Amino acid sequence: MLTGRNVIKFRIVSIVICFFLFSAISIYADDVETEEKEKTSINSLLSYRIGAGDVLNINTWKEPELSLDTAVVRIDGKITFPLVDDIQASGRTTMELKRTIEEKLGEYVASPQVTVTLIDPGSQKYYILGEVNNTGEYPILKNLRVMQAFAIAKGFTEWASKKEIILFRKEDGKDKIVRVNYKDILKGDFSKNVTIKADDTIIVP
Repeated sequence: MLTGRNVIKFRIVSIVICFFLFSAISIYADDVETEEKEKTSINSLLSYRIGAGDVLNINTWKEPELSLDTAVVRIDGKITFPLVDDIQASGRTTMELKRTIEEKLGEYVASPQVTVTLIDPGSQKYYILGEVNNTGEYPILKNLRVMQAFAIAKGFTEWASKKEIILFRKEDGKDKIVRVNYKDILKGDFSKNVTIKADDTIIVP
């Protein structure tokens, strides 16, 4: 049978054990969350399609004359690379562009090893115009949605018609209009809180 002192000791030990168990579980959960975020980031980068305005770093191992610190993708979607002249970059992933450059360099260099790194996603821009406090061009960060876009533009002017916002988008070579009712979003209709895509133009009348 436990005495009063032993009961106190037992309780203290139990608290200490619970504390360490909770800490271990929290650390494990944080590690899992961090790992999932890293996987998502890596997958996004691998699937990213290069566009006009993007800035790339292209390195050919042990061939500094066949490397570019900064290669800006031109409006025609191409870059100019030593020996091989113009190469189509737009629409390709960095891995696809890497293989293309290696294939073309293979005519001049034995077994070239090329690394293509995206250093500035300049093609990922959107535009917001009309009755917002800060109109202009903005970079697309993470999974940007229209609510965040309005916040980045410092909110609406007092004359803004929040029920008649229009988002212009080009999909499959065709112009598309998406109507956004800001007040519906505030009421909980988050289907109107659409994700922003490259070259979207938001107009607040």
